[in-house]
Formats: sequence, C-alpha cells, structure tokens
Amino acid sequence: MKQKFSKEWKSSKQPRKQRKYIANAPLHIKKKLLSCHLSKELIKKYSKRNIQIKKGDKVKVLRGSFKGKIGKIERVFTKKSRVYIENCQITKNDGTKVYPQIHPSNIVITELNLTDKKRKEKLEKKNG
Repeated sequence: MKQKFSKEWKSSKQPRKQRKYIANAPLHIKKKLLSCHLSKELIKKYSKRNIQIKKGDKVKVLRGSFKGKIGKIERVFTKKSRVYIENCQITKNDGTKVYPQIHPSNIVITELNLTDKKRKEKLEKKNG
C-alpha cells in the first residue's frame, strides 16, 4: 500500500480504497472520523445524531466482551482510531491491568464532557 494521502480523493464504492483513505489520512482528518452516536435523550436535547469523541465523555459499550458496560473515556488514540474506557479493563497473566482498544462505532455517548467552551457553543448553536 502506498503511504501517500490524496487530497483529491472524493469517494469510492470499493471498501479497499475506503480503508486505504482512512489508514493513510493525516491526524487532523482522522480526528474528524472519530465520531460516535449520541444516546436517544441527547439526540432529542441537541437535535444532533453524532459528535466527535472527547476524553471525559461518559459512554456505553454496545459490542464486544464489555457489552453493556458504562464508563468514562480515559484516552482517545487518534492514530489507531481507538478509545480506552475507564471501567473496561483486561487482567493479563502477570496481573497487570490494561485497557482494550475499542472502536468508536461500538459505543454510544450517554453523557457529554462540556468543559470545552467551543464544543458547548457548537452544540447550543445547532440546537438554537
């Protein structure tokens, strides 16, 4: 796979080209792709279906071995497009605990971290 990102690329029906675009995208574009669905209550409140994920958001896991667990986002790993969640930990054989990497498509935001002024204004602007 070529390690070049094309700015002219619009879209393709081929999944391999879509994967290539995401894999080779620079971090400022990958960050925009790291969005996640909001819960039903938040959709009604902000009249928005999804939002970019941020550290401190409270989320619920929908898929995988941690299905149903609720916790805060501990870290957003933009380079690999993954998220670490507070209550979801795996104990390794040597006893250390590690966070499994969860993709944002497998979680839903139940409570937003509104400490960022820009994020708060953006949500209120959309609602108002």
